[in-house]
Amino acid sequence: MKNRFTDRRRKKRRKKILIGTLSLFFIVICIASYLGFQVYDTAKESYSELERDNDMSELRDTKVKVGNEPISILLLGIEDYSSDGKGGRADTQIVITLDPKSKEVTMTSIPRDTKVQVPVEKVGSEYAGTHKINAAYTYGYLTNYGGKKLAVETVEDLLEIPIDKYVAVNFEGFHDIVDAIGGVKVDVKYPFWEKNFYSNDRIYFDEGITEMNGEEALAFVRMRKRDVSTVYSRDERQRQFIKATVDEVKSGDTLFEINKISEVLKDNVETNFKPSEILALQKKFPTISSTSIQTKEIKGTTPEVPGPSYFIPDLNKLEFLKKELKDSLKLS
Repeated sequence: MKNRFTDRRRKKRRKKILIGTLSLFFIVICIASYLGFQVYDTAKESYSELERDNDMSELRDTKVKVGNEPISILLLGIEDYSSDGKGGRADTQIVITLDPKSKEVTMTSIPRDTKVQVPVEKVGSEYAGTHKINAAYTYGYLTNYGGKKLAVETVEDLLEIPIDKYVAVNFEGFHDIVDAIGGVKVDVKYPFWEKNFYSNDRIYFDEGITEMNGEEALAFVRMRKRDVSTVYSRDERQRQFIKATVDEVKSGDTLFEINKISEVLKDNVETNFKPSEILALQKKFPTISSTSIQTKEIKGTTPEVPGPSYFIPDLNKLEFLKKELKDSLKLS
């Protein structure tokens, strides 16, 4: 079997719920019809509001009706290992749009180094100014504005669309979700290696179909410093992994791990989806195929200049992307 390694060391599981993930929302939706009461119970324990007026984005005139109208979701992946589980950075940010009538699904990756402005009225003069978008969560956490809230609002400012919901899990949650569903098979496009987050051993990925466990999957979606990342980017691998996870969850074998999956979700996920809203979406999206997901990306460059290395979006292409996303949400 490819990608095997020794000296597996697990960090002590953190009970505190943090945020971020790649595939969690799709796991919930794809297995909801099988979980029944367990989904309701899981969502109830994972619920965490953003403390917004009338529980809606400022870019909405009226509150969106989940299950009846197109909605947007921000998936967040928090790297909190260097902060001992406190704060951290939202190094994975993916915007999902779902249209319950047309059944169209879009997935847009946001590069972690995207240059953004964080306003003084939200974080104070100490943290306001130019930052990478992955730091918005950090400064929201440090100033008590709210890490999740500032991350959502910063994405809204960048794309000029409302973000209605968020779903999130940290490293431990991502790892455990992949293991709970029995691993994920991914068609690796280019060979590379990445350090195991838990042991620092190298994990080698060969070209071709590779079955990954939680530790291997984490290395696959995190790698960004190897030379191959110029042709096989982190954002591309994350989108690829989500699609592979969708197909894996649809398999019959996943049904035998229902209790394990339910416990992982309750212990690790944080979301502002109410149980009734998840069930409403389940009725509209009883299954999701990877082929039905339209993938989009923000085009741009990372100029080599002194100081911080920022990703600068191509403004013309960004405007086109904004229009596409607004069309997906029936806002234009």
